[in-house]
Amino acid sequence: MNRRNFLQQSALASLATTALPLPANTNAFVPAHNWDGYDFGRGPAITDRLNQGPFPTYAPEDVVPGAEVIMATTPSKKRVPNYGMGLTTYLCDEMGPPRKENESLEKSLEKLVSLSLGDVLYMRVDWRDIQTKPGRLDFCAHWKIAFDLAKQYNKRIGLRVQLMSPDIAPQSMPDFLIGKVPLYKFGKTNEIGLPNKELYAPQFDHPAFMNALKEMDGLLAATYNGHPQVEFIDTYMYGFWGEGHTWPFPDKNPFADYVTAERTFVNIFEMQNTNWKNTPLLTNTQPDYSRVGNSEIVDRTIRTHNWLRTDTIFIENMQIESLSNRPAWTGAFVENGISDGTPESLKISEGVTRTDNIIAHAKDVGPHYFSLWNWHRIQADRLQHYYEQYPDAINDLSMTIGYRVRPSWIWSFEKEGNPGLVLGLVNDGVAGVPGALRILVKSTAGEKLAEGSLDPGYPLPGKVRQAMLVLPKGTSVEGVRIYAEVEVKGKRYKVQWACQQKVEEDGGIVVRRNV
Repeated sequence: MNRRNFLQQSALASLATTALPLPANTNAFVPAHNWDGYDFGRGPAITDRLNQGPFPTYAPEDVVPGAEVIMATTPSKKRVPNYGMGLTTYLCDEMGPPRKENESLEKSLEKLVSLSLGDVLYMRVDWRDIQTKPGRLDFCAHWKIAFDLAKQYNKRIGLRVQLMSPDIAPQSMPDFLIGKVPLYKFGKTNEIGLPNKELYAPQFDHPAFMNALKEMDGLLAATYNGHPQVEFIDTYMYGFWGEGHTWPFPDKNPFADYVTAERTFVNIFEMQNTNWKNTPLLTNTQPDYSRVGNSEIVDRTIRTHNWLRTDTIFIENMQIESLSNRPAWTGAFVENGISDGTPESLKISEGVTRTDNIIAHAKDVGPHYFSLWNWHRIQADRLQHYYEQYPDAINDLSMTIGYRVRPSWIWSFEKEGNPGLVLGLVNDGVAGVPGALRILVKSTAGEKLAEGSLDPGYPLPGKVRQAMLVLPKGTSVEGVRIYAEVEVKGKRYKVQWACQQKVEEDGGIVVRRNV
């Protein structure tokens, strides 16, 4: 079941095999391009854009006359959990939830949910795990237990529903579709999946399959779109595990031609994007190995202000290009199995474990999420076993992953009788804000005095983004409180400031003279 061999061999295989023909009448295919500076259109819409400078202090352009720094903050030395980022504990994968002799499923899952290393939770289930009959959803036991535990421990959950998988005996689709949806036969391979399993793909564009998928996704979104416990959901991509490929079968897929394949998955993506209006979709950056329209789906993902993911960090260079040069407002998830701490899984080279090497390279592309996952061997004690031996890389990533924002400088000024603040906002994380950062200024009594949004993605790591907030006449600047929120797909979430200076229990920083 060497699933990850695909990632090392597919580039060579694509050169050695004949690609499926691209019909002349298609124009949706997006050729490879540099992502840095590429025009993906406007970022997500923002509300009440703040003036973001510049702010001259002296005449003739005295925008903020007499401005002086009255307060400064320094980087936090603690983990700062916020929406849209974090180390992500896997509760189940394509092989199912944790299984431990003489331990209940509830107990095994609770150990994972309560693991202090993880900020977010993740579940990968098959379609049959959440639906057994048309017209309703029937969630499996570990789905129900996971949501109850997530609520108890105040953690959010990311989701994937697989449409096909080589790692279970039946098809991923529910039994009520068996016999109604034609199956395309690939054959057998020892590279992936269950040994000696005959591998099939459903005819994705068949009316029975598409109608049932639309019903399932509509039912799922009716409950979980914008749900406070749901962080994101993966897009329904083609192929094994929904990753966008059927490696190691380079010249096979169940479609009549490329146009049909691309159209099918564009329709599926657009359906999902319509249903999940308030919840980010994550699309795998898998190149189009199986010729099913991946390039167009990835492009639409960015243009609709959804997010990206990759299923390992040692992968084709095109995926590294996509992740590391994505638009600043685009969230990114790096998935990679890690060691369970046993000697045979450490794979030490030149003094560095393979897991620490993976974590360093994940950090290189500026992720918002990283997986805490023992591939196909999920157990909390296995994660803990590695961490107890090699904590440094995981600790470092937990302190830098995603965005970590603070008002590094706070200037005070007065103009035409109105006091005001200029904030020099910085980001000590490795990624931009996966949406738009909103700033609010309130009085000690909680009265809103000023608010507005930064441009999407800002502040960027290593750069300062200034923003001005003008307050009502008669307001004393010292004593007001500054708050932050992140707005993603029409939903707003509180943001915890990542500074050493005191942050109040309600999340605000009290403006006070400390310089």
